[in-house]
Amino acid sequence: MTTTATTATRSSAQLIRAEAPVLAHNYHPLPVVVARAEGSWVEDVEGRRYLDMLAGYSALNFGHRHPALVDAAHRQLDLVTLTSRAFHSDRLAGFAERLAGLTGLDMVLPMNTGAEAVESAVKVARKWAYEVKGVAPDRATIVVADGNFHGRTTTIVSFSTDGTARSGFGPFTPGFRVVPYDDLAALEAAIDETTAAVLIEPIQGEAGVLIPGDGYLTGVRELTRRTGCLFIADEIQSGLGRTGRTLAVDHESVVPDVLLLGKALGGGIVPVSAVVARREVLGVLRPGEHGSTFGGNPLAAAVGSAVLDLLETGEYQRRAAGLGAVLDRGLAEIARAGGAVTAYRARGLWAGVDVDPALGTGRQISERLLAEGVLVKDTHGSTIRLAPPLTITEEALDTALAALRKVLA
Repeated sequence: MTTTATTATRSSAQLIRAEAPVLAHNYHPLPVVVARAEGSWVEDVEGRRYLDMLAGYSALNFGHRHPALVDAAHRQLDLVTLTSRAFHSDRLAGFAERLAGLTGLDMVLPMNTGAEAVESAVKVARKWAYEVKGVAPDRATIVVADGNFHGRTTTIVSFSTDGTARSGFGPFTPGFRVVPYDDLAALEAAIDETTAAVLIEPIQGEAGVLIPGDGYLTGVRELTRRTGCLFIADEIQSGLGRTGRTLAVDHESVVPDVLLLGKALGGGIVPVSAVVARREVLGVLRPGEHGSTFGGNPLAAAVGSAVLDLLETGEYQRRAAGLGAVLDRGLAEIARAGGAVTAYRARGLWAGVDVDPALGTGRQISERLLAEGVLVKDTHGSTIRLAPPLTITEEALDTALAALRKVLA
């Protein structure tokens, strides 16, 4: 990306001040105003460059403005962008066929955002429980994990254990049971004849990139199969190359009954999400029972298909695995150098780094990295998350690690 100041009528500081009276204060962004982006780098309105080590919470797995994805969007913009599902489009069948093939499942329910995919899966799991499993009407339950993050809609925050996400938004939707993450015994104890599904993140992202012990996902798969309920894997952040495999469940060769995808599926261009499942599960839906005006629109299907083109080569999964080893080694060296890093967890190009609270909050560490030209995001106290685009170079990754060493020194 050429480093030239972007023409703007207002400075970064002026634009940040201008947001306050007209935008709802549901975010607390870092004080940077992005005006241009390419690959792993962004540029603010004054022309300052920053290395993006967040990648839109994995929405930008393939970097900013990947040429193949931008080209696919441009070509589709000249044809048709939206029909609604009232009509068929020429792009949707191919997208669904390929997404089902990539995941080893049968059918696709296209939606837009990750939260929509989760909401859709909750509805589908309940309907499956009543029509296929034989649960009594309105008695279906879904078991979830403590520390989960699946979105912020009313139903989803009903089973969140994050007080900030819940406080002031009740009454809450019933029908959920919360158990400790990575605890198969607790999960088994929570399952009974009313259980429609177990909904978990194979790696808990918002909680700080928490990776379960070896065998946990296999255990969840075996337990749900044995007890006759669905295994729903939320791979909205962890999926599509982020962890060095196409899916995080691939690390244990597990195929869930229902897979939730989003973020990277839209290539950082348009919101695209999907519920991908066995035919027996998605087959319970009938016309009029669920839908989305924009879900599966031609532009989304075209960009999503271009994303699948990239994934089918395996290049980005290999990059995440190889560069993930570089990231892991770098974080291990920082952790060994002193007490600044109390713990870290990494899989592929995804890491959660716990910083000694004496050195500052996660927000403060993020602000110090911003001053060094590196963008990250904090979560839960003194933890920061690293999730660079899978297109990042080893040199750029070394730059980010050097900045982290500096701010923690």
